[in-house]
Amino acid sequence: MPSFSFWLAYLAFGCAAGIIAGLLGVGGGIVVVPALYFLFTAQGLPHEHIMQLALGTSLATIVFTSVASFRAHDKRGAVRWDIFKSITPGIIIGSLLGSWVAAQLSTKFLKGFFIIFLYYVSVQMLLNIKPKASRQVPGTGGMFATGGIVGLVSNLVGIGGGTMTVPFLTWCNIPIHVAVGTASAIGFPIAVAGVIGYLANGLRVDHLPSLSIGYIYLPALIGIVATSMYTAKYGAKLAHSLPVGTLKRVFALFLLAMATRMLWSMF
Repeated sequence: MPSFSFWLAYLAFGCAAGIIAGLLGVGGGIVVVPALYFLFTAQGLPHEHIMQLALGTSLATIVFTSVASFRAHDKRGAVRWDIFKSITPGIIIGSLLGSWVAAQLSTKFLKGFFIIFLYYVSVQMLLNIKPKASRQVPGTGGMFATGGIVGLVSNLVGIGGGTMTVPFLTWCNIPIHVAVGTASAIGFPIAVAGVIGYLANGLRVDHLPSLSIGYIYLPALIGIVATSMYTAKYGAKLAHSLPVGTLKRVFALFLLAMATRMLWSMF
């Protein structure tokens, strides 16, 4: 059982994950995964399984956070459910494949992959790189392929997929607030399929913590969800009222610091 200080840390990162999920449509996992990596390491959980536990637990929190987030966005008419329906089949296939691949890889490889991903996202945010909005949403085949790629990568890094779906949707000429709201909804099937995969692949693994089910560590899940579901709606409110560009740059600096800290720990 984690100590009181770790419970407080889970609650604190849940607050941050909820706000970020509602604000940017990214699911919150981009903060939760590195936070869980450091917290699990400090708790002395089995090192060879720490990244898988962080990824699986992160996706489990997104199941709950994404619901709170997309409901808040949907009240403002900012979710395109037609896009959600067309991309979900590919999302499910890609997510299940991603969780299986992650279970076969080492913690060191997954950590390195996640660090590269953090640097990519943070630089993209700092430079405000946006694809040119010059086309419409693709047809069934294109959406299935896109969903498969988003689901695969999202489950390799334990996120809700918003860092890919938001740029993709804006590239397809979808207004930014609608893209964020729709991305928050798309995070739900990504997380559900990922949780199923991380549960199934973790059940066969020995020496996992006693309070885990597969690759999902229950104390962290409970602590983060307890606050993230409450704060996600405020993040969605901020997304419709504050200059998101400025907040994204602040968030990008935080990601750079987190990625650098994880990179330093590898040496």
